[in-house]
Amino acid sequence: MLILNTGGTFNKRYNPLTGTLEVPHDEVAIISITSTFSTPIRVQGLLYKDSLEMTHEDREVLAKTIFQSDEDLIIVVHGTDTMDQSAQHVANLGLQKVIVFTGSMVPFSIDPIEATANLAMAIGYTHHALHGVYIVMQGVCGPYNRVIKNRDQGKFDYV
Repeated sequence: MLILNTGGTFNKRYNPLTGTLEVPHDEVAIISITSTFSTPIRVQGLLYKDSLEMTHEDREVLAKTIFQSDEDLIIVVHGTDTMDQSAQHVANLGLQKVIVFTGSMVPFSIDPIEATANLAMAIGYTHHALHGVYIVMQGVCGPYNRVIKNRDQGKFDYV
């Protein structure tokens, strides 16, 4: 299994010098969560961005990395605002792999519960899903085009 880290709120940490939340260039949050799991996992950092800053070129890098990976089970830790756009971009490849997008609306560094639950659920989901692209967020799991961020209510819904 491969976990690709693209950044997002999941990874953000408070910078006391600037007074802002920043996406660090590391995998501390993911490794903290997965360090006790028995599933063999390879973690790879990729973009380190807030998803609102992601470009078409960034999505191409993500798609190429997934296409070239040897793993058939892939989780993408991604910001929640444009997760659906990146999932669509990857789905266009039509790969015979299980690709699950997840993230968190609260940074792991502030409260680890949501990030931990979402990543753990994504890991479990990859073992039972058919080839395709999925989103797993806040207890909602399904094909990428059926799980949407409800911005009015601040949660994910299955439609």
